Amino acid sequence: MKVLIASDWYAPIVNGVVTSVLNLQRELEAQGHEVRVLTLSQSLHTRVRDKVTYVGAMSAGLIYPGARLRTALATRQVQELIRWQPDIIHTQCEFSTFLLARKISEHTGAPIVHTYHTVYEDYTHYFSPSRAWGRRMVALFSRHVIAQTSCVIAPTEKVRGILEGYHVSRPVCVIPTGIDLSRFAGLSDGVYLHQLKAKLGIPEGNFVLTYVGRLAKEKNVEELLACLAELKRNDITLLLVGDGPYRQTLEESVRDLNLRDRVVFAGMVKPAQVADYYRLGDLFVSASTSETQGLTYIEALAAGLPALCRKDDCLSGVIENGVDGWQFENGREFTAHLQEFLADEQLRASMRVAAAERARQNFSAANFVSRVTEVYAAAIEGEGLCQTA
Repeated sequence: MKVLIASDWYAPIVNGVVTSVLNLQRELEAQGHEVRVLTLSQSLHTRVRDKVTYVGAMSAGLIYPGARLRTALATRQVQELIRWQPDIIHTQCEFSTFLLARKISEHTGAPIVHTYHTVYEDYTHYFSPSRAWGRRMVALFSRHVIAQTSCVIAPTEKVRGILEGYHVSRPVCVIPTGIDLSRFAGLSDGVYLHQLKAKLGIPEGNFVLTYVGRLAKEKNVEELLACLAELKRNDITLLLVGDGPYRQTLEESVRDLNLRDRVVFAGMVKPAQVADYYRLGDLFVSASTSETQGLTYIEALAAGLPALCRKDDCLSGVIENGVDGWQFENGREFTAHLQEFLADEQLRASMRVAAAERARQNFSAANFVSRVTEVYAAAIEGEGLCQTA
């Protein structure tokens, strides 16, 4: 079938939405489907390259870091997509490209399937001083967008519960996003990892706690710093991989907590190198509760890195306590699980094996796309049915 994927976010941007879109595009093409992508340009100019239409856009960083808003009408390019006659349109964002996708749908009759990636009520601090008012606006907006689709895909039960709480008018199906497991399976070159660790200034022999993600307020990295400060151990390094608007605040917290010798800011790394940074670690850590699914958790597990993460509904079926990691609810639990992990070499080895195996069984991109195409077929037939996880 002909599939048009519409997303405000696309490569070279690195985030969960882009990862999901690239995996979807690649696997659809591997299964023989014809795929085109409609996204926003990193400039004011509209262009088409390699079946990707980049619509001219401007920065909207004051609304949300890294965000862009469409400035070009892209009439000719949209008409080309209309003439292409997609069978299905899969939207990934609710703003600029969604409006263009709706126009293409109106002219072609292609139904829209929408994936709801972002729990916007966790981001209201970017645009509203009142969380309650912000949540009401998010619910109203989400209902409006989803009403224009055939059905909506939620990556976790957590997101489905949120959408049902918004009283959306379309079926909601749960399909966990898959990842390209081959990127994280196997081993990195030991000499290279040794050199990388030295380059980052991580002491040889230290246990490494790895966080991968944006450095933003909603990611709650400060809780990890507080837990590390309480441990009073100099043989643990917290490796923060990523960047974002909260980095300066976190660097100040590191100085205030006297953690400068125990925390490393690696900054942004190229997607092709991320697996190596996971493999530098002994344990993946996160205190975020703003995730819809948390693809970095799954990537870490696929790389054989057990996870210690704040308890959240999005981790149901991802992290099983005592098997491939733990979910903690407070600093005391974080410390207890970490100390148990560090004290038992056999436990660390068994968790590494379990992490990789559970990721392989549950989160392959091929399985994800097979389930998505079932939803496409139902939408095209007008059934409006979603198969849940």
